[in-house]
Amino acid sequence: MNRIYALIILLVPFFANSQDLDKLLETESQTGKSYETAAFKASRIINGHSVAQMKAKHLDFRISHRFGELNGGGYELFGLDQATIHFSLEYGLKDWLMVGVGRSNFLKTYDGFVKLRLLRQTAGSNDVPVFLSYMGSTEVFTNKWTNPDRDNKFSSRLTYVHQLLIARKFNKNLSLQLSPTLVHKNLTPTGNDPNDLIALGAGGRYKVSNRIAVTAEYFYAFRSNDVSVDYPNSISFGIDIETGGHVFQLMLTNAQAMREGGFIWGENNGKWSDGGIHFGFNVSRVFSFDKNRNTW
Repeated sequence: MNRIYALIILLVPFFANSQDLDKLLETESQTGKSYETAAFKASRIINGHSVAQMKAKHLDFRISHRFGELNGGGYELFGLDQATIHFSLEYGLKDWLMVGVGRSNFLKTYDGFVKLRLLRQTAGSNDVPVFLSYMGSTEVFTNKWTNPDRDNKFSSRLTYVHQLLIARKFNKNLSLQLSPTLVHKNLTPTGNDPNDLIALGAGGRYKVSNRIAVTAEYFYAFRSNDVSVDYPNSISFGIDIETGGHVFQLMLTNAQAMREGGFIWGENNGKWSDGGIHFGFNVSRVFSFDKNRNTW
């Protein structure tokens, strides 16, 4: 956990000196630098965060939906009889700082996050070759304890996530991202599972037309050899469709949960080889409270 504390300490000046950072960004814009934009068109690649940020005074209302597993067959209408849903509100406090809150019926989970942009890729220059953001979140499940007679503590419901998002837009069509991640669960599924899990995510977006892009995403969890269960890693494929202020994402994924503490940990992930695949979608509607700027 010492690495987490060190990262937080490094990030404190960004919050404490927001006005100074605003002045720095304004100064850079006046130097004539050209920044890359639209590496990703939504704040999620599929399940995981992208480097995309909400602009200041813009609100994103998101609905994420995952049906049941396809291997349920015709009796379950190949998963359509089941549903996991997540609602969220995500707001840009600054162009470089956004926050979000959400709730899912998966374990009746509430979550909140903050995403901070540290670097922006410079177009036509090698000065800044990548986008770099930090994302930190907290999740709390609120479903009833399976053993209510036990000494159950509220802290056992909490999961923390720390993540760096490193992305590069290679051309007008292709963007790739790496997402080194640390997930900390106060209560693990079994006593043999460590509380901390390190994972590395990789994702990408390829634009095939002005409004359509294909996406892919994979998270590899670095588990020790003595864990009780080797949960499947999250693998997802999707299509992004832009329609004005909407971004409509369709996907196939083996992850039922839609937040990092769930799909990266992998406890409820299915196996692609066994048909443990969920069809799902994300719908994003952005509202602007700044009359002087466009939505995107």
